[in-house]
Amino acid sequence: MSLFGGVISVTGIGFLMLSVLAICAVGYALGRITIKGVSLGTAGVFIIALVFGALFFRFIEPQLVLKTAAADGAGTVSVSYASNALKIIENLGLILFVTAVGFIAGPNFFKNLKKNFKSYILLGLVIILSGALACVACFFIGRGAEADPKEFVAMLVGILSGSLTSTPAFSAAKATVLPQYEDAVTVGHGIAYLFGVVGVVLFVQLIPKLVKADMAEERAKLVHVDDGRGGNEKKAPGKLFSLDKFGIGVFALAAALGVLIGAVKIPLTGKGLSGTTFSLTTTGGALIISLIFGHFGRFGRLSVTPDKKTLEVFRETGLMLFLIGAGVAGGANFVKYFKAVYFLYGVAMTVVPMIIGFIFARYVLKLSLMNNLGSITGGMTSTPALGTLINVAGTDDVASAYAATYPIALIAVVLASQFLILLL
Repeated sequence: MSLFGGVISVTGIGFLMLSVLAICAVGYALGRITIKGVSLGTAGVFIIALVFGALFFRFIEPQLVLKTAAADGAGTVSVSYASNALKIIENLGLILFVTAVGFIAGPNFFKNLKKNFKSYILLGLVIILSGALACVACFFIGRGAEADPKEFVAMLVGILSGSLTSTPAFSAAKATVLPQYEDAVTVGHGIAYLFGVVGVVLFVQLIPKLVKADMAEERAKLVHVDDGRGGNEKKAPGKLFSLDKFGIGVFALAAALGVLIGAVKIPLTGKGLSGTTFSLTTTGGALIISLIFGHFGRFGRLSVTPDKKTLEVFRETGLMLFLIGAGVAGGANFVKYFKAVYFLYGVAMTVVPMIIGFIFARYVLKLSLMNNLGSITGGMTSTPALGTLINVAGTDDVASAYAATYPIALIAVVLASQFLILLL
């Protein structure tokens, strides 16, 4: 493609990279816009990627064409590799993001799983189960109006992952559906993602006002959860050594092992399941291995704990790349799949789990308000809502409840997304 009257000529991979960088820049600029304390953050990248895919994908494809000799020797064959290039960007971003999340959550996960199951962990499961049941209800409500039931299921599971702002669930759903339904998952995720972010952010701001909470009193009730990192350092046998000072080497090792485990396919048996397999996918495999690495912190004298800044950079970079790769591809088919009713399904899948989770935590688990809301942000896997809640509460201590609930909710929503596709 020639720009500025032919002065600049960008073709092939160069054009794709230019597109990715431009989406990144504009998306983060959009994410910085704040209205009454609410901003999109990295979600701005996804929105711009969707818009770009809807408006400009047709300009990308001609730039990414591989010409090879025809099998019969007569002329050449032109094949577009635009979709494959976007898939590589998407999967690389996914691996970076999920592995970073696992390392960050690892020191808390197993300790809190044992110590706080009745409250934080149980609440995370209740929230995800409520969202999955809302998804099933939407399926039975709307299936009569859909021409292709399997495409409708793919759309609904994408809406569920967007409603819970869960990138790993989004990826797991895309990996589980048939290839022709991947775009339906992406569009569903995109339709629901906006309210999924804004809805939880508004919820944690409105609830304290509705119950007329005394914030000073609620802060005093917060239960602090130890992050468990100190134990790894105290028990270390002598001086630990690292592969590199940033921890990139062990990060790559965990990710590679996770990809291998995620590739294992387990055959399922039962009525209607013949030939169907279950796998952790890249998402589940990378998450489990990095959780284990993050929990132990070392193997012998080898440190397997990447630098905190390294993890933060990989997490954000991975999320950005994943959302661009998935967003551009999904945006190309956005108009084809969009229906207003899908947005309403997304609202239901966001609001129902929050309300049920709040009631369950308050009246069954007897959690204090801030521990309740902190757990809900974790159960909804909503990092933007956690940031808002910290500002509302006036203390970082609410992050303890988030950290205790988030990993189990993340794993539960990944599994729920896969089983909904297999069972509906």
